[in-house]
Amino acid sequence: MAIYMNVYLLLFLPLTLLVYGVAPREKRWLVLLCASWFMYATLSRWLLLLLIATEAWTWGMGLWLDRLRQQCEAQVGELKQSGISGAELRTARTECRQRFRTRRLRVLLLGILVLLGILFYVQYYNFAAQNLNSLLSRLSLKLPVVKVLFPMGISFYTLEAVGYLADIYWERLEADRHFGRLALFLSFFPQIMEGPIARYQDTADQLFSGEPLRMDSLNEGFLRILVGLFKKMVISDRLSYLVNPMFAEYQKYHGSLVVLMAVAYTVQLYCEFSGSIDIVIGSGRLFGIELPENFRQPFSAQSPAEFWRRWHMSLGTWFKNYVFYPVTTSSFVKNLNKTLRKKYKKHGKYISMAATSAAALLPVWLATGIWHGAGWQYVFYGLYYFVILLAGVLLESFKAWRNQRLHIPENAVWLRVLRTLKTWVIVFIGELFFNAKSLLAGFHMFFSIFEDFHISDIWLHLPPKITRGEIMVIIAGSILVWIAGFMKENGKDIRKGVLEAGFPVRWAAYYVLIFTILLFGAYGAGYQAVDLIYAGF
Repeated sequence: MAIYMNVYLLLFLPLTLLVYGVAPREKRWLVLLCASWFMYATLSRWLLLLLIATEAWTWGMGLWLDRLRQQCEAQVGELKQSGISGAELRTARTECRQRFRTRRLRVLLLGILVLLGILFYVQYYNFAAQNLNSLLSRLSLKLPVVKVLFPMGISFYTLEAVGYLADIYWERLEADRHFGRLALFLSFFPQIMEGPIARYQDTADQLFSGEPLRMDSLNEGFLRILVGLFKKMVISDRLSYLVNPMFAEYQKYHGSLVVLMAVAYTVQLYCEFSGSIDIVIGSGRLFGIELPENFRQPFSAQSPAEFWRRWHMSLGTWFKNYVFYPVTTSSFVKNLNKTLRKKYKKHGKYISMAATSAAALLPVWLATGIWHGAGWQYVFYGLYYFVILLAGVLLESFKAWRNQRLHIPENAVWLRVLRTLKTWVIVFIGELFFNAKSLLAGFHMFFSIFEDFHISDIWLHLPPKITRGEIMVIIAGSILVWIAGFMKENGKDIRKGVLEAGFPVRWAAYYVLIFTILLFGAYGAGYQAVDLIYAGF
């Protein structure tokens, strides 16, 4: 996978740009689609057929949903012209719409169940089978454990396909009758491996429009790619030589070294994932395509809820649109709210808020955990944030009362710093479990923090694969990334400033980044290629 990155940047992307630029505008979407399928086939071979089958299934189910909507509108129109009037017309019209709504819901469920069924079989079947076999060990029934090939990007394009069908069902958009446009949306080569997860109405028309190559887009895309490479190669890839050995042999470490593991992995994950997303968004910008942002200075967040509104934003937006809101507006939650308010007169409002918040947050965070992988550590990771975010909702009124009672200004600098540090601690603990080999390993590492804690261990007992000089490079690179994020949070975007500067300044920035990556990137003799972390989810 790491070799793929070099081929992608040095050969595949430039060639695609060249062919795209010389192709007629009306054929440029086809260049992008063929490039996407070619890249997928190169990495996943015959599993390209599964991707195309998923695209065909999504396209067909979308057309079916749209056809049922049109039939409903036609029958309602016929009722209006039939001579029926008054209450009889309203009743007939309501019955007609309800009948078609039921049919459309069945079609939607069929479409989603097939999509999620494939994802479950590929990613979760063996995990479920092994756990069920353990529970049913005394019975003769035993589910087989099978060898399954993991299609690249299946978690990402499956969510995009489900969102597309749901939006058609809710009549937010009409089904696309052009198969190529939908196929390109689901398989666009920069984003299929690590996202971001896009909505159809946000990117499909851009992908299909065949915009000409423009110098401002090329400059913006090129700089974004260089920034991503800096984060990944200088910081994240180098950190892997600290993080990977420590997590592989976690039993050897305790105290401050486990804290180092948690912090180092969080920085590694952020620089790898946000760096890869920079490369993805930069690749899109080269073609004049704006893909959704996935990060917005997450370490400036003052609460876990705010952190998740800034981290992996496209995944959070997807769960908000297609899980949280549907659950919140469901009849079950509405009835639960009414029942609790009626039953508990004195504290009904607070109790109903707690219950409905739990009912809406639980499926979101359980699904978030499971989406990241098949393992109890991922389930725990989702439930960990569910408990913390639910506690935040329940304690909101208490915090407001406390601040008012103690005359604490809401935006006091010391309070903002404390909130940020608290959020960091919560995030670091979560990532410790997230990267654990198992849930038991996660708990072992967590409790070992409190054993024989010495700050000096961080410097004196580093893994042999990483030197102190490399640690200094990581620290310097991380400080630069933090400064850039801090300035952007305060309204000064360095990247935008470089793009708006004159030719000498812009190219000086390009060369500084290029030579920094060449001099300090973790590659070449003595280094092993580092795979993309999120490509495995």
